[in-house]
Amino acid sequence: MSALDFTYVISDLHLTPERPGVTAYFLDFLDSSAKQAQALYVLGDLFEYWIGDDAAPLIGAEPVIAAMSEIAKQIPCYFIAGNRDFLVGEQFSLETGFTILADETVIELYGQKTLLLHGDSLCTEDVAHQQFRETMVTNLEWRTQFLKLSIPDRIQSAMQAREESHKHKANISMEIMDVTEKSVTAAFEEHAVKQMIHGHTHRQAEHHYTVKGEKVTRHVLGDWGATSSLMKVCETGISISNPAIT
Repeated sequence: MSALDFTYVISDLHLTPERPGVTAYFLDFLDSSAKQAQALYVLGDLFEYWIGDDAAPLIGAEPVIAAMSEIAKQIPCYFIAGNRDFLVGEQFSLETGFTILADETVIELYGQKTLLLHGDSLCTEDVAHQQFRETMVTNLEWRTQFLKLSIPDRIQSAMQAREESHKHKANISMEIMDVTEKSVTAAFEEHAVKQMIHGHTHRQAEHHYTVKGEKVTRHVLGDWGATSSLMKVCETGISISNPAIT
């Protein structure tokens, strides 16, 4: 392994036709910088919303899928669904070449056991969001019935959900929407790791804890908007850069 070997981890791009600059930047990233990595991990909310693999053309996702397919031919690529794109399925995986991982997946990153997850499962004080996870995100019956709806009906439902999400965020504190220390500690203990990486909260940071006498670290990715949030993981550690998106 050379000193230049590294892996990219990104999250929370929230790609949508309403923000073409972010999509263009992501496509350029896949066609340039990403090719230099050993692997690429996307930890959810790649899209602002996803209403089923069959509806990808209607939300302008075809160029993204094509670009993802090209990078996946060159390096291993992985995807963990977020709360916005939890309906990503097998067709998406086949078309992009990205391997879909379960939320809360443990991998080996340059000799360090690392827990990867989207992050919303850690926000246990946000009761409304946890109810959403229980009734929709993790509910196979609901997912099956939703995907049987017509695409126009699914789009209408997604727009309504986005509106309700915006209202929810406007009426709740950032602290409640953030992770809780109890849930973080439980995740470290359950998975027996010293390193965790997630997104969802959009609060890019590095947090240190002591769990059962061991020093552990939680790395949080930021979202993409005016800037990106590119995490590089290598033998010597983890760093995040925030190139501007124009």
